[in-house]
Amino acid sequence: MVLSTARKAAMAAVAVAALGGVSFFGASASVAASGTAGRTASAPAPMPTFASAVAKGSVSAHRQTPRVVTQVIGKGRMDGHRWSVALEFHRTLPKGYTLPTLPDGTTTPGTSLLCQRMYIGGVRVDHQGGPWSDCQPVTGTNDPRPAGETGLWGLHDKGIDGSRLMVADPEPGVAYGLITLADGHRIKATTVTVPGTTYRAWAAAVPDGQTIAVVDQYDNHNNRLTHDTNWR
Repeated sequence: MVLSTARKAAMAAVAVAALGGVSFFGASASVAASGTAGRTASAPAPMPTFASAVAKGSVSAHRQTPRVVTQVIGKGRMDGHRWSVALEFHRTLPKGYTLPTLPDGTTTPGTSLLCQRMYIGGVRVDHQGGPWSDCQPVTGTNDPRPAGETGLWGLHDKGIDGSRLMVADPEPGVAYGLITLADGHRIKATTVTVPGTTYRAWAAAVPDGQTIAVVDQYDNHNNRLTHDTNWR
């Protein structure tokens, strides 16, 4: 992978190795009641017990706040292979995950985990680093630390060549990214937010053999917010 300066600094600090959709399961029902003259009234339904009411309330609350939320950021085909990027938000630190230690010996703060899941041809990028590669600890649903980072990722030579994925965790206000390749071709990627959080990203695929000339980011009014020529 090739990282922006911000991501390099963040990754070095926390020593983390290195995006399908979100479903909120629920049910809705509408009941229409009508009366007809002469129809015998049915017996009233029994009142729910306190225990069953609590159980139903617990199930409803569980459905509304899943412990893990996965949101597809982008997907498609590139160089004959399917690709996808998703953000995976864990509300609590998952079992088996240990907070990284900083150089000064202190533990990286965080109560939740935000993972960037990237696949090219069915292979997860950075899978060699284990299940928590490309994950970073965050505090709750509104931690500003991940914002502003951009990376170029691939399965070969750390994202320098071959089929690659560009993923950005943009600042608030960025509606989409626009990648201009050296041959003039442009790739637009829309920012997608993980439901119930402020974590967002946009993702685009860069075909093998292509060189990136510039990466621009825009707001909803098509005003350019950033302009970066430090990619290849």
